[in-house]
Amino acid sequence: MATEEKKPGGPDLSAGVAAAELTRGAVLTGHVGDDEVLLVRQGGKLFALSAYCTHYHGPLADGLLVGETIRCPWHHAHFNLQTGEAIAAPALAPVTCWAVEEKDGKIFVKNKKTQPAPDKTGAGERFIIIGGGAAGFAAAEMLRRRGFAGSISMLSNDEAAPVDRPNLSKDYLAGSAPEDWVPLRGDDWYAENKIDLKLQTEVAALDAKGKELTLGDGSKIKFDKLLLATGAEPVKLPIPGADQPHVHTLRSLADCRAIIAGAKSAKRAVVIGASFIGLEAAAALRAREIEVHVVAPEKRPLERVFGPQLGDFIRALHEEHGVKFHLEDSVSAIEGKRVTLKSGGALDADLMVVGVGVRPRLTLAEKAGLAIDKGVTVNEFMETSAPGIYAAGDIARWPDPISGERIRVEHWVVAERQGQVAALNMMGLRTPFGSAPFFWSQHYDVPINYVGHAEKWDTIDIDGDVMKRDCVVRYKSGGRVLAVASIYRDKESLEAGVGMERRAGMSPGRSG
Repeated sequence: MATEEKKPGGPDLSAGVAAAELTRGAVLTGHVGDDEVLLVRQGGKLFALSAYCTHYHGPLADGLLVGETIRCPWHHAHFNLQTGEAIAAPALAPVTCWAVEEKDGKIFVKNKKTQPAPDKTGAGERFIIIGGGAAGFAAAEMLRRRGFAGSISMLSNDEAAPVDRPNLSKDYLAGSAPEDWVPLRGDDWYAENKIDLKLQTEVAALDAKGKELTLGDGSKIKFDKLLLATGAEPVKLPIPGADQPHVHTLRSLADCRAIIAGAKSAKRAVVIGASFIGLEAAAALRAREIEVHVVAPEKRPLERVFGPQLGDFIRALHEEHGVKFHLEDSVSAIEGKRVTLKSGGALDADLMVVGVGVRPRLTLAEKAGLAIDKGVTVNEFMETSAPGIYAAGDIARWPDPISGERIRVEHWVVAERQGQVAALNMMGLRTPFGSAPFFWSQHYDVPINYVGHAEKWDTIDIDGDVMKRDCVVRYKSGGRVLAVASIYRDKESLEAGVGMERRAGMSPGRSG
């Protein structure tokens, strides 16, 4: 028996709704034909846009209105209410907008709006992006989106085009995400946008003054502006046996595919390290019904980032799903398929995943003489110490207006947003980077959102119940909130980010 397609709910907005239903700062979900549409009254204006985020289909009705923008409740993407543009990652594609009319006490949503093409600029200039990860891709996409008409080359040492890396340790590794979810864009997108993507390409040297690159094959390329987005690489275990084929790190699509291949016949896996990657991999392997053991030196998983309460919750959640922990311990050697523990025990396993952290790829920047301070030093415009050379993502250490300190973080969304801001500045659109750092981590069916940045704190305030999966956890120093973690409190997570940005004197509702 064929199943009926789900019809969009709510009122038919093309037929009109009473204006009194939509008070200031209110949203109403309805439909126009088969399209679900969000009707918004904000700042004395009316807007109509697609009801779902273009990233992972988050419901924008549950999001937060900030100025003439709306923020997605799931992963904090920002959309311009007037144009639909995805002005802050992780969403990269716009939402559709509709024209709206108010008359005789009713509001009518009319035809879809077409947005004018941007003015072309920069013809004749050559921009190069080194790196094929989050920051590099987001920069290339933003350059073309905003009308840069010059040459763009992306030089990546990966064998795959840019991918949705968070998926590699989450749904794709678990087997619940299809292959076509993984690429950030199809292969034809690069040709259509005239982006010269060179894969498996090493950059051997950067001449910052002469604005020239030397590639691994000895060829040279001149540039006008350059973005360094070389990312980070997994830390490898300095122990005997760590280089065997069944011992994996997880960073690239090739890494993920190798783990999936090994998982097909594996009965038991050992995950070395209780990092985000390690624990997400553990959850994904449990979804494949593989016995999983986690070995880590910490007393509690992720306590350094989340504190003891969330650390205990995360351990209990994984144990509930069958993961066995060997904490306050480490691996001293891997002999064949046997892991020897420092405590004297041993574990046999068919598959091993190492998740003990990453280190930024700084060699190219260091050899070029760029200023380095636990990362590549950049200003608020993402520009390095060398004019015309920018850095973004895992390698960038920037002046964070929220904490008042220079920080470097290794979050996917931060890397994308920094790439976007770097692109605008490469085009001469002076745009400071100032959004609150954000990441999410998925453990089985439990998402943990984290906004802000706290390397240390003196107080943890908990609103709600961590063990009941309903909480907001605030990390404070001297009474000031530095970061907020939350479970199923999406609106409060969004409000925390906006509050941090406002406190730092930024304009969170600006539309890019």
